[in-house]
Amino acid sequence: MSQNADIGSKRLIGLAPDAWVQWVTQSTDVIAQEIIDAEFQWVSRKSDALIKVYSPQLGEFLVLSELQLRYQSRMPKRMRAYAALAEERYNLLVYPVLINILPPPAGTAIATGYQSEIMGMQARQDYRVINLWEVGSELVFERSLTSLLPFVPLMAGGGTEASVREALFRLQADQQLSNLEPLLAFFASFVLDTDLVQQILRWDMAVLRESPWAQAFLLEGRQEGKQEGRQEEAAALILRQLNRRFTPLAAEVEAQVRQLGVEQLEALSESLLDFTQLADLETWLSQSK
Repeated sequence: MSQNADIGSKRLIGLAPDAWVQWVTQSTDVIAQEIIDAEFQWVSRKSDALIKVYSPQLGEFLVLSELQLRYQSRMPKRMRAYAALAEERYNLLVYPVLINILPPPAGTAIATGYQSEIMGMQARQDYRVINLWEVGSELVFERSLTSLLPFVPLMAGGGTEASVREALFRLQADQQLSNLEPLLAFFASFVLDTDLVQQILRWDMAVLRESPWAQAFLLEGRQEGKQEGRQEEAAALILRQLNRRFTPLAAEVEAQVRQLGVEQLEALSESLLDFTQLADLETWLSQSK
């Protein structure tokens, strides 16, 4: 089964811009006026979505929404740059929001602002952070946040058959949303059994994952943080090896391994060949701190 799907955040947010800006700003009187150009001359990529809005209290301003597959350590600096460039280009104040789709590795601290200082000169940029896995999926249905329907399976309480079916029903009820079904299927496969996803959404998951838009989505995540991706892949590989030798690993031990840096993981991959018991691993981890 083949079907194209536009998963660009500008396209998603444009489905219900008023509901979107009211959600991210936590202000019910904000009204979206226009989704404007977010491409800046000196930045090699586009900010995800820049919306000109109006509030009776604040007048016109910009809402900058940056959707990320996973949080990356350089996001504070990027949010500072985008907010400043948007303010300079359109001469309007900017309300920046970072939306993280998937949770980062255990122990990762997600910054809610940027701050630097050199020779007494300070720079600061605050922004709102929304972690989708912490947002209740019922909010999507209650507030008609159609932009978030494909992400329901990843949200709090949304990884159930009932929630996925409800999201699918909402998508199918609106013709302009029907082409988002494969994106819903893709994310549902993260939390539900593949056979169940195929039964609910009737998508061939193998074909789905090989489709151009799915590959582009995954590639974007890799490009957003090659170093972080390398660390995650290395940690996953080592954990598979450790779980085969010392099944089952305690959750605390797994968390310790996932927090190791790339160089530490490389050292562990060599040392684990000499481990004969779980205590050897625990000793190594305690010495690596």
